[in-house]
Amino acid sequence: MMHSMTEAEREKAFEERIQRGEVIEPKDWMPERYKKQLIRMMSQHAHSEVVGMLPEGNWITRAPSLRRKAVLLAKVQDEAGHGLYIYCGTETLDVSREQLVDELLAGKAKYSSIFNYPTLSWADMGSIGGLVDGAAIVNQTALAKCSYGPYARAMVRICKEENFHHKQGYEILATLMKGTPEQRAMAQESVNRWWWPALMMFGPSDKDSPNSAELLRWRVKRHSNDDLRQRFIDRTVPQAEN
Repeated sequence: MMHSMTEAEREKAFEERIQRGEVIEPKDWMPERYKKQLIRMMSQHAHSEVVGMLPEGNWITRAPSLRRKAVLLAKVQDEAGHGLYIYCGTETLDVSREQLVDELLAGKAKYSSIFNYPTLSWADMGSIGGLVDGAAIVNQTALAKCSYGPYARAMVRICKEENFHHKQGYEILATLMKGTPEQRAMAQESVNRWWWPALMMFGPSDKDSPNSAELLRWRVKRHSNDDLRQRFIDRTVPQAEN
């Protein structure tokens, strides 16, 4: 039926499907702009998962116990898997994984800038898990209900693993805060450094975001940047107070 329709009719039918809450699958017709926005967003997300292994990988050999080392190794391995899931999702949009990785290695691709911050102490493994992964869960839980099927389904598994990462980080910080004065100071200093970068993981404010309105209309994003940021604050501050 789509083949006999004009471009305008196809776009109208697509918009109606989105408004009905239907899930768009790879073989379905979609506007080129919708496809480009998905590729941009998914590739940036996949790259962030891969680059996110680096600051934590730096501490594998310096973890304070064998248990901590094993847990950190598992977490870094999970992040590689998350990148793979999302790269596979972009392949359904006719973009090869090799092309996206080449763009990342060449410095042409964007990823979350939070992973450029140095990890200066072991407490940073707690802050990354408790704050950075906590912010990621808020973002990704919403994406699990996005309008593009492969992306939404990848998020379901990723969110389960991110919950483990978040608990690992929270445990590290909680353990340090029950330790010596030096350990408590190290934990506090780390949280102070990572708090503002974690808030910026949600992107610019809604009025300054060039893509949010379109992504919200197409239900790729289900909540605005500012709404997600506030949700993260409401969830994290009581944890810190406890």
